[in-house]
Amino acid sequence: MTCYTTRILTCLTALLLVVASAGPVSAASRIKDITSLQSARDNQLIGYGLVVGLQGSGDSLRNSPFTEQSLRAMLQNLGISTEGGATRANNIAAVIVTANLPPFASLGSRIDVSVASLGDATSLRGGTLVMTSMSGADGQVYAVAQGAVVVSGILAAGDAATLQQGITTSGRLPGGAIIEREIPAKFKDVDGLVYQLRNPDFTTAVGIADVINAYAGNRYGASIAEARDSTTVAVRKPASADLARLMAELEGLVVETDSPARVVVNERTGTIVIGNDVRVSKVAISHGTLTVQVTETPTTSQPEPFSLGVTNVDPLTDITAGVDGGQIAIIDGPNLRTLVAGLNSIGVKPDGIIAILQGIKSAGALHAELVLQ
Repeated sequence: MTCYTTRILTCLTALLLVVASAGPVSAASRIKDITSLQSARDNQLIGYGLVVGLQGSGDSLRNSPFTEQSLRAMLQNLGISTEGGATRANNIAAVIVTANLPPFASLGSRIDVSVASLGDATSLRGGTLVMTSMSGADGQVYAVAQGAVVVSGILAAGDAATLQQGITTSGRLPGGAIIEREIPAKFKDVDGLVYQLRNPDFTTAVGIADVINAYAGNRYGASIAEARDSTTVAVRKPASADLARLMAELEGLVVETDSPARVVVNERTGTIVIGNDVRVSKVAISHGTLTVQVTETPTTSQPEPFSLGVTNVDPLTDITAGVDGGQIAIIDGPNLRTLVAGLNSIGVKPDGIIAILQGIKSAGALHAELVLQ
């Protein structure tokens, strides 16, 4: 007997309901935690290199001709001639090397590097990245990477079974690149600062400007900040102030942050995040789940004795359907705690809460943005 149970609603494996307490609507945060400086940005670097020292888990040179070409070019640069010889090495892999060059990085400082296989190598564990130049979008070389590759994944294979945990074809080199060229920085040459909010919001932007102006009024005797829009806050440098010291003074100021009411739903993982400002008008909800059960009971028919007949297996299928739940509940969510308590009072399973929230939004009773991921 084989039973299949199918739900009309999406079957979700887990539900994570993250809610805030019924405290103040806004939260206090430092300016440095909710903004970034416009002139202080990362720059992406990329390079092509070779990882050597693999235990037979590298690229097969027949399927990855670019690896063989790179190997020959590297050996020729080292003064070793490879003309007329067939290369059969399988302990080398071609990789793409990436990194982020932080702002104000100086010559000689080190940055972390990530490597990822290009060919059909099965593992980079135990390999060493050969000296690789890393360029920016302008084609200039800004860093050189080299060192042992750290791989967190594990791959074990036998004749009849394979065990893999994590990814073995990518890894990292902590501090594996040395900066060889600085990006021109003009931090001291500008007349002010521009803060960019990580979560754009007009209320928060105005609050940042007010807090900075209150501090500057006591410290410099003038207002220096202006909220240009929901994302940027411009700060003018006072004549008697040092820009780096002004930045250090302002980034520690505490601001009351705000954010729009939002409900984030991930139907794939079953995650629901409800913001503290989410409100629901009074609605009546009835939720039921349709369960379909399919039962297979095959029957066997035997032929008469001494006849030329054969044994037949006749299928027999029994399908039943039923609806669970269906009770009606009234939800009125003037605050987050009441909303969550009302959803829990319906007694539905975790996957039903997502369908209920979508229905409340369609009815116009959910006063928040519903984000589906």
